[in-house]
Amino acid sequence: MRSKVSIIGAGNVGATSAFQIAEKGYADIVLLDVVEGLPQAKGLDMLEATPIIDSDINITGTNDYQETADSDIVLITSGVGRKPGMSRDDLVLTNIEIVREVTEKVVHYSPNCIIVVVTNPLDAMTQLVLHISKFPRERVIGQSGILDSARFRAFVAHELGVSVKNVSACILGGHGDSMVPMTRLCTVSGVPITDLLSKEDIDRLVERTVKGGGEIVSLLKTTSAFYAPAAATAQMVDAIILDKKQILPCAAYLEGEYGINGVFVGVPVKLGRTGINQIIELQLTPEEDAVLKKSANAVRELIKVMKL
Repeated sequence: MRSKVSIIGAGNVGATSAFQIAEKGYADIVLLDVVEGLPQAKGLDMLEATPIIDSDINITGTNDYQETADSDIVLITSGVGRKPGMSRDDLVLTNIEIVREVTEKVVHYSPNCIIVVVTNPLDAMTQLVLHISKFPRERVIGQSGILDSARFRAFVAHELGVSVKNVSACILGGHGDSMVPMTRLCTVSGVPITDLLSKEDIDRLVERTVKGGGEIVSLLKTTSAFYAPAAATAQMVDAIILDKKQILPCAAYLEGEYGINGVFVGVPVKLGRTGINQIIELQLTPEEDAVLKKSANAVRELIKVMKL
């Protein structure tokens, strides 16, 4: 029996995630949105593509949460996207009620699912989902570090003229301006980028990574990035459904790890069938530790706004 993945929100990120998962062929998909006709149309369009992409999965578009019942994974992508001049912090009060209602319905119909949160501001919304769902922390995960690391890897590969497959990177902390790029751990086929690029070049690529989402928003004008976020989300689903035990940077609820407690922070985790199997603790320098804790405090400020 195939797994079942439900995606709440049939916008750019949700629909693109659905299609990327559909191409893998390991899970049936339910695409849900409050806009009548939107998920049905996109779901049907994808279903009609399955013979071409050689996938026998079923895709359902719906406005009814009952169709999502007994999902193995639920992706929450619904909410208002960031617009030019808008910080991730500005999104909190806009998206809090949307995510709250979505979470309540998801938990009602799929009490045993794993929830992957994609809605921004990512860290705060994931904290809200954990609070509302009352799920164990292993089953509520935020998609953040994979996307941020991918952006940095892409920029480094382009700068050096090498394959992205050769570039390894790790980014910790919050998703947004408070992220913590671990440049000393970034390598190209095992060679530290500090041996290949000047500090000025590395700082420039880090800055572009931190502002990566905003750069795309400024170009699109009316919406935000979706291809890379969807690819990052699909990679998380792969790791969970296929029980890969893959180590990926994700937003996880920390209970003492890294000296941080009671907040979601981007860290390396091992993902498998039950969600987060393990939180990987890296040995940080005092400077890195201070910056990571500062990032965690920035998330706490958003939580205060939500009054959880």
